[in-house]
Amino acid sequence: MLYLAQVQKKSILGKAGLQLLARQKSENAWAVLVEEEVILAAEASSFNEGVLVLVELTNTRQVLTVKDAKEWILDIVQTFLISGITPTFLQQETERAEQWRQSLTLQSQELDRRALELEARKEQIQEMEEKLRREKKAIEALASQNNPAN
Repeated sequence: MLYLAQVQKKSILGKAGLQLLARQKSENAWAVLVEEEVILAAEASSFNEGVLVLVELTNTRQVLTVKDAKEWILDIVQTFLISGITPTFLQQETERAEQWRQSLTLQSQELDRRALELEARKEQIQEMEEKLRREKKAIEALASQNNPAN
């Protein structure tokens, strides 16, 4: 599991501490950690105190890798912030997408309502056609009774 961490000063055991700040949830989603957790790691001793690093941990909290987060952070800045993708922009886009989704839902409901209405009208027309056929037969039957010569 990948974490963003900050290097802490060396402990008595000679290992540097890594204060975990955020955890990767998916490729482009991270969660800020609320509880402060420090992992002791000899691998972090080559970094200065306060440096941000990316730490890969096993499920048992064993350090697999520690690398400087500078390039990763610069990549985020270049990818998102330089092109104007800010948290405010993302929030606005999320709201716009939600409004669009709601609009499509309403349109879909309206189309469903109209389809039901058309189906009901179709059934009414079929019933009327059937009624007219019966009435026509009844009229023809009456006409043939009144006019036996035909």
